[in-house]
Amino acid sequence: MFERIQAMFAKWHQIKEIEALSPADLHDLGMTRDQVEFFVRMPADVPERMAKMASVFGLTEDQLKANQADYMDLLNVCGHCGARKACGKLLPHADTASRAEADFCPNAPTYGQMSPAH
Repeated sequence: MFERIQAMFAKWHQIKEIEALSPADLHDLGMTRDQVEFFVRMPADVPERMAKMASVFGLTEDQLKANQADYMDLLNVCGHCGARKACGKLLPHADTASRAEADFCPNAPTYGQMSPAH
């Protein structure tokens, strides 16, 4: 319980720091205030889950991160995904999963386009 309270206060402090960012700071980040807030509030496991799902499509984490804007879009989609339960069932077997098994993933079309086998 104490850890949850600490995590809640840590998020609160992060949000306050985001609110204090100047327009120049946001411009340097290449993000809006809402985008930065979303990434702070996003579940911590999203980047790892996304990298595992992308591996089903033959993509490496470096390939995912090659274009920052595209990577942010992928994170945004993954962070708002309603298929976390299906994702959670597939990811432990990502190394043997097929693309067809991952068709529920809202990022699947993008992963397919990014894939070297495309």
